[in-house]
Amino acid sequence: MRRVRGFLHTRTGLWIGVALIALALLALPFALAAVGTAWVRITNLAILFVFLSLGLNIVVGYAGLLDLGYIAFYAVGAYAYALLASPHFGLHLPFWLILPIGAVIACIFGVLLGAPTLKLRGDYLAIVTLGFGEMIRIFLNNLSRPFNVTNGPQGIALIDPFRLGPVDFSRNETILGLDISGPIKYYYLLLAVLLAVIVINLRLQDSRIGRAWQAIREDEVAARAVGINTMHMKLLAFAMGASFGGIAGGMFAAIQGFISPESFVLVESIMVVSMVVLGGMGNIGGVILGAVLLSFVPEILRYTVDPLQQALFRRQVIAPEVIRMLLFGFALVLMMRFRPAGLWPSRVRKREMAEQE
Repeated sequence: MRRVRGFLHTRTGLWIGVALIALALLALPFALAAVGTAWVRITNLAILFVFLSLGLNIVVGYAGLLDLGYIAFYAVGAYAYALLASPHFGLHLPFWLILPIGAVIACIFGVLLGAPTLKLRGDYLAIVTLGFGEMIRIFLNNLSRPFNVTNGPQGIALIDPFRLGPVDFSRNETILGLDISGPIKYYYLLLAVLLAVIVINLRLQDSRIGRAWQAIREDEVAARAVGINTMHMKLLAFAMGASFGGIAGGMFAAIQGFISPESFVLVESIMVVSMVVLGGMGNIGGVILGAVLLSFVPEILRYTVDPLQQALFRRQVIAPEVIRMLLFGFALVLMMRFRPAGLWPSRVRKREMAEQE
């Protein structure tokens, strides 16, 4: 009887914790809006980076394949949405139709990247994926002649926002006495999609496919010996990870209203990889933690470093961007030295690091 009571008490405490987190997430945009609308936009971008990190975690954390060109799928999804929902081609399709199209196109690009690289691992795979990411950016930057497809370096503007019936996500509205801005509407939409993405990742992690990916990551030869089709599993990892990037890119294009090739540079890929490594590869909670930290901390530094220098030296000694990258690099060095498995590693990853030590 005591065990039953203890179990019920644990379940009750868990549900109370979940309810408190849900209430905090629901109230968060209004608290941020009181400080400044910019922080709501930063939160929306942070959620997009969580999407990207969870997608890359399938490739890096589950299957153990290093991908330094993941931002290319983000770009493909963004341009798919921009071309089908802007005056560029005169098409204004609804977002619920374009997002699946962008996910499918990104998935195809993932297969195109994965198919020639099935036998590569480690540094060689990293170089190939890095080149793939740069190729996509260069193509987007030059596909304006002789037929203007992407509008080149000028980018695509006047992209349609999300519209659901009479609700326009880019306009401010007053509902039940609350002023709800466009960024707040997008926040709730992104939060709902994020919950769906987390559920999909959890199901993948405990499925037969997820276990096959983990087997490939630990020992590909042994995985092939026990009957796992490593070629198909690798292609599936690239394809599923790319589809998440395509959905995130489409939502980014709708929120920003403007995209250009400069939004998808190599540094963005490095940031997403760093989020996965910093949080803890293979652990969904750790990946989310890493994405949130590396999204918010640089912005906090952006707003605090310059006023602090003005107060201490009455002038700007070092540019905030330089300090931000310096601290970022220093933090990564400390992490690799003292917590190489990440801030919140998975139990499998923690056990692997302990065995190596």
